[in-house]
Formats: sequence, structure tokens, C-alpha cells
Amino acid sequence: MATATAQKPAELPAGPVVDIKTSVGDIKVKLYDDTPRHRDNFLKLVKDGYYNGVLFHRVIKDFMVQTGDPGSVNADSTAMLGTGGPDYQIDAEILYPKHYHKYGALAAARTGDDMNPERKSSGSQFYIVTGRKYDDHHIDGMAYRQTMDKRQAYFRELCRKNDSKIRELMNSGDKEAQEALRMELIKETEAAVPEESIPENIRADYKNIGGTPHLDGAYTVFGEVISGMDTVEKIQNAPTGRADRPKEDIRIISMKIVKK
Repeated sequence: MATATAQKPAELPAGPVVDIKTSVGDIKVKLYDDTPRHRDNFLKLVKDGYYNGVLFHRVIKDFMVQTGDPGSVNADSTAMLGTGGPDYQIDAEILYPKHYHKYGALAAARTGDDMNPERKSSGSQFYIVTGRKYDDHHIDGMAYRQTMDKRQAYFRELCRKNDSKIRELMNSGDKEAQEALRMELIKETEAAVPEESIPENIRADYKNIGGTPHLDGAYTVFGEVISGMDTVEKIQNAPTGRADRPKEDIRIISMKIVKK
């Protein structure tokens, strides 16, 4: 397992630092200045005491620990958690490959693409990545799947834009013309969405310290842990029950801005 610090603080650009005091230990995170909407929202909620008492309501070993649902503060053991938050979402600030889901990354939770195609973030819920280490074979496989997912999305949009032409050809029964158009759209898709490659620094992190690379490009990463990954490890190793909720409550006691 990686060390208790995901990144040497001296190697990071300037940015606000927040202490997170939990019932099992402390975590210190640095926020990125180039994700200002997420940074400012997080700092406001910290100042307002919004996170005081919230539970780590979703914990998946070798993946991540999630918190930030205000409905969890007084929730009994049978409550289903994970839908709470303020009455707003935050516009996505996805800056992959600059920020990615390495071990210790701080990222915003959100609803799925089917309900949220713009990938807007929850107003309060966030997660800290634990993940696992990957070899080159798995990293290359994930890069290929990311390329295919992007190409499928692009191709679907092209089909939508050419819907009337596609219907006209289908109604005409001209299969040669249908195939020619299909190949034309495929060629345009492949040119517009080149094959995904993993930068060497990111590949090295996923091989040596781990993370969750399949989330890259889909969720906003807006900071990272600079100390206290040993506490995050305690949280991710807690026994869980229904809906990945720890059987014994683990909560944030308080947060404090220690550096701006």
C-alpha cells in the first residue's frame, strides 16, 4: 500500500488547505486553485460548519470513501443515504489529464450520466480515492475502453444530427447508401476522437501508488490528501453493511481552513 501521504505538499501548487477531523483520525487536504467553483463552494461549506457531524456513508475497499450527505448527521442505522445536499449542483471542472484519480485524490460525487449528461457535481458530497495498483495491461485496457466510450458518444451525436438523412435512406431501402453513410460517420468519429493514451506520469502513479483510473474524465477532481491517508485507510477497511455503509458510524467531527 502507498504511504500515508499521497503527494509531497512541497511539490503541489499553492492552494487552500483544510483539516478534516474525523472520529478515527485526521485528514489534511489541499484544494486546487484551477477548479475555482469547487474550491470556493467547499471552503464556504467548511466555514459554515456544513460538514460537522456527517457520516462517511459509502465506503468501498480498494475504491473510495464518500461523505458529505447532510441527511446522515442524525440518520439511524436503517436510513438509506447518499441523496442529500444543498439545492444546487456545481458545473463540472473536469481537467483530465492535469487532475486524475490517483491514490489520495479528492473528487466531487454526482448523479449518473443518464440523469446528468453535463456531469455536474453534487453541491456537497465528495470522495477520497483509495483504489488499487494496476499493471500496464490493465491500464492500456482502460485507455482503450475510454476511447471506445467517447467514440460511441460522439457517433450517437452524429447519428442524431443526421437523423432525417438516416430515416430517408432507411425508407428508401437503399442499403448501399446506408452503409456508405455509416462508414462516413465512423470515419468522422475516429478522426474527431483519437485513440486514448495514458501520459507516462499518470501511468507511473497508477502502477506505483494506485487509484481509480476508470473514473478519469468523468468526475471533477478538485484537490488531494497531503497527510492522513492512514486515516482514510482506516475508513476504507471498516466493515460495511447495506449500501456500503460502515456498520459502526464514522463521521466528520469538524473541518477547519488552516491555509489560504
